[in-house]
Amino acid sequence: MTIPRIDRRAFLRIGVTGAAGLLASPSFRFASGQDVPSAPPRKELFVHSKDPPNGEPALAHLADEPLTPFEHFYVRSNGSTPAIDVADYRLEISGLVRNQLAFSYQQLNVRFRPQKIEATLTCAGNRRSEHNRIKQVKGVSWGAGAIGNARWTGVPLSVLLRAAEVKEEAKHVWFEGLDSVKHGGETIAFGGSIPIDRAMAGPDEGGALIAYQMNGRPLGAEHGYPARAIVPGYVGARSVKWLGRIVVSDRPSDNHFLQGAYKIITGDDPEELSNAPPIYEFPVNAAICVPESGAMLKAGTIDVRGYALAPGEPDRTIDRVELSSDGGATWTAAEFTTPARPFCWRLWQAKLPVTLDTRELIVRAIDSKGGVQPERAEWNALGYLYNGWHRVPVRVD
Repeated sequence: MTIPRIDRRAFLRIGVTGAAGLLASPSFRFASGQDVPSAPPRKELFVHSKDPPNGEPALAHLADEPLTPFEHFYVRSNGSTPAIDVADYRLEISGLVRNQLAFSYQQLNVRFRPQKIEATLTCAGNRRSEHNRIKQVKGVSWGAGAIGNARWTGVPLSVLLRAAEVKEEAKHVWFEGLDSVKHGGETIAFGGSIPIDRAMAGPDEGGALIAYQMNGRPLGAEHGYPARAIVPGYVGARSVKWLGRIVVSDRPSDNHFLQGAYKIITGDDPEELSNAPPIYEFPVNAAICVPESGAMLKAGTIDVRGYALAPGEPDRTIDRVELSSDGGATWTAAEFTTPARPFCWRLWQAKLPVTLDTRELIVRAIDSKGGVQPERAEWNALGYLYNGWHRVPVRVD
């Protein structure tokens, strides 16, 4: 039976968080009455901005455990956090389908067999502050903490699309959020799209999951409650939060955040921006989480810990991580504390010798196809995908 499409205005109550934003957004409740976690308190994240809420954890927290807990998971938003009445929530599916559908939150939870996947989300702007050392760029000046790994529970997008019966001419699937973003004097929703082959694949192969839980708990308000897209292997911008509408189309989304942002460009030429392809997959990357930048160390052997992430392809994982304390003249191999999985980071640790001549610690990662993290990343005007060797300045006595 086809569920009729429901007008968006009829079922949404979108509110705007106050000046507290990231620091004090309210708790939400879902159908069973269980509390949905509110935004993390100030002490847990370094807050880049309150409204829109943007914050990242201290790097040391990311090396503690394979699944990043709520309080240490970075928060990235382009607009204020919407307040959604879950009793009236519907996820619409329309466009090039034979059946236009709409699912309530309860239906997503009980009508379909839940699937769990482990996947890493990373902001396309992770490590943007290192681009700024070369030349100033626009956007949030992220350190290396705009990344997190979680176990997501939800419904494979492919299952929903099969229920809607996708037409043969379909080539892309659009996601549209229920948030409100101010852009160019207008208020728009955050959105984007992914190619149809990625949409129809299973989540284990890089296909999207429509997630309603994170690490066994309902999504927090800041992480997309009641439901969000999770696209393994793609930058976080493609995993649209507060998902309200899925549109099957013969072309990519016309949303600003696919057509006018999250692209690699070298200047401010509108034509260059228009012609540049959208960013989808993240590149090989690694970062040192412990010790922290500026740490005072004793000469000898120190403990170093961090994360590494392979490119977002189904057949790539992290194969090696190497560290240097002498500017790259020699390298020490790290050992892994988590297994190799596609679309997931690997945590690692190492015993690294340092001397009175050591000025910085360096890490680089190598993936299973021999792809090596470059010494330097190519600068771009919007500061995306920085993945040069991660360097941590230290002092040794």
